[in-house]
Amino acid sequence: MEFKETELCGLYVIKPDVFEDHRGFFVESYSQLKFKNAGIETVFVQDNHSRSVESGVLRGLHFQKPPYAQSKLLRVIRGAVYDVVVDLRKGSPTFGQWRGFELTEKNFLMLYVPKGFAHGFCTLQPGTEVQYKVDAFYTPESESGVIWNDPYLNINWPVKEPILSKKDALLPVFDPEAY
Repeated sequence: MEFKETELCGLYVIKPDVFEDHRGFFVESYSQLKFKNAGIETVFVQDNHSRSVESGVLRGLHFQKPPYAQSKLLRVIRGAVYDVVVDLRKGSPTFGQWRGFELTEKNFLMLYVPKGFAHGFCTLQPGTEVQYKVDAFYTPESESGVIWNDPYLNINWPVKEPILSKKDALLPVFDPEAY
């Protein structure tokens, strides 16, 4: 398992070891020991799985406010996504910056998103499924987000007119004073 820290401190792209042969493949998608050895010490408490029927579905940008903030470990089970994270950590040298990553069922890449980041993704193929672990339970009164097309963040999404939930369409703009 290879851990590559990105320009956003604490955000990792993870390449698991994949063993393929004529029968298919085997992959160890999580090892608490390997994560600990990479300096990532978290205890995941919940697994979530989403399926998006169409290409162009955009989910996010979501986060939970302290004290219920969540770290996440994401991977694509089927299809492909353009995955985006935004650093919302006050005092971070990369506060307000975003990064995007293509995660697919073929590249097996995973993303570890620490607390203090907003997260979202756009599906690149119909029938895309994403699985993610979180280290804090979903707490509705703590949930928040940032609108996908925020002019300050200026995220370069691969779609101009995404398919959004009603809730995600009403998310607020990025407010540097709010975090």
